[in-house]
Amino acid sequence: MSASCILIFGGSFDPVHDGHLGLARYFSTLLQADALRLIPAGQPWQKPQLATAASHRIAMLRLAFANWPSPVQIDEQEVLREQPSYTIDTLRALRKELGPVVSLALMMGADQLQNLHTWREWQQLFDYANLCVAARPGFQTEHDGLAPEVSREISRRSASAAQIRTTPCGLIFVAPNLALDISATQIRQSLQHSSRPGLPVPEAVLDYIQQHHLYQS
Repeated sequence: MSASCILIFGGSFDPVHDGHLGLARYFSTLLQADALRLIPAGQPWQKPQLATAASHRIAMLRLAFANWPSPVQIDEQEVLREQPSYTIDTLRALRKELGPVVSLALMMGADQLQNLHTWREWQQLFDYANLCVAARPGFQTEHDGLAPEVSREISRRSASAAQIRTTPCGLIFVAPNLALDISATQIRQSLQHSSRPGLPVPEAVLDYIQQHHLYQS
């Protein structure tokens, strides 16, 4: 049985927005996570060059998660890598750091699950962590464009939130009907035109973006 549960949240965070906060809040509450580990990407191998320097993205994460109810750590290991970032390398490093007993719960969206079979050593991810997937409303793992090998892993590894909380690795939980459809690309496009009102971004982060003239054309 796991001694504690650490929620792992990686991403570009370019910028961090309300969807990120909602996803982290949902799984933190569901799993009663003891801590949240945020891992901003260095250079994701499946994405084009990021729009914003790591120092700014880290600063925005600190602002967005400043009043989080559980301990938050911003892990810079991917930012510090000179080569492209691979999740399997990050999870190996976390497991080495945190030991074999802690439950590591890696959050991802349904879109990432659909591409999971293209990730480096994706089946080995389960050797180091559990997966927690935020499914959009109506998402069905057998019909929504998942690779057959991913569907098989979901079928044999599917677990409850309680099981994720107490098991170090190897399981997957798909959250039903979690609607958090926010596009960082659209936010960046709006900011290029100085369209601030109504953007789904924390106010402190918007202030930071304005002060540092980020995302301006």
